[in-house]
Amino acid sequence: MTSAARLRASPGGRPSGGTTSARSQSGKAPIASSHALVLQGVSRAFGALRAVDDVSLEVAAGEKYAVLGSNGAGKTTLFNTITGDFPPTSGRIEFFGEDITLLSPHERIRKGLRRTYQSSLLFRDLSVRDNLFLAVRGVASGRFSIWRPSASHSSRRATDDLLDRVRLTHIADQPVASLAHGQQRQLEIGMALAGAPRLILFDEPAAGLSPAERRELVLLLQSLPSHMSFVIIEHDLDIALRVSERVTVMHNGRVLRTGTPSEIENDAQVQAIYMGGRH
Repeated sequence: MTSAARLRASPGGRPSGGTTSARSQSGKAPIASSHALVLQGVSRAFGALRAVDDVSLEVAAGEKYAVLGSNGAGKTTLFNTITGDFPPTSGRIEFFGEDITLLSPHERIRKGLRRTYQSSLLFRDLSVRDNLFLAVRGVASGRFSIWRPSASHSSRRATDDLLDRVRLTHIADQPVASLAHGQQRQLEIGMALAGAPRLILFDEPAAGLSPAERRELVLLLQSLPSHMSFVIIEHDLDIALRVSERVTVMHNGRVLRTGTPSEIENDAQVQAIYMGGRH
């Protein structure tokens, strides 16, 4: 089971203005879209508090996207609406042209959506290899089979491929509990990569990393396939602006600015609020 596969169903209610999925409306599969993710007027309220307020944004297929903002800006709650942890109070969410506003978290995973969390969610007593193997099996057909896959099974090969991709082959058989924090972050990204995801949401992957580990994280994110989209929440502006092609800045639950990394870095209002006017 991947980290994203542990998305929990929210006890919150369904959106008040949601619509049924594209498939259930027409009985046909959705038309291919040039956008991986489209949010239209998405809001999430907790009583009188509107943690996310009328947010609209588009992430193109294959685009690397960043969402910035200070603590309390609504970034993680926005991720929760996208993954289904906290369905939006209002608005619409489309994933590759299909309305997923009402889908459960596990249904979104099956469609290719993945997520990492601020706190690593790993099986600490198992090895690195076993964590990745469980992630691969968790999104594979026949995952409930009682038979142990052979050494040549596709799940074993996929596990080895992930080990190589996230540069953890040399510690594949070590228990997760013995890993450095940065290595655990690499492992969590590897688990999110299981099963050929179409879009990954990274929630502050650089939190707690050393300078050397941050450089390794940047290399890892930059090495992801060009066709794979991701959205990253990150307080480290240097990392966020280096790995993204477009950026949205949030403030008090709303979109403040959207633009290229250069435009955001040189925006006077963004500098005043988030960079202390240092640029």
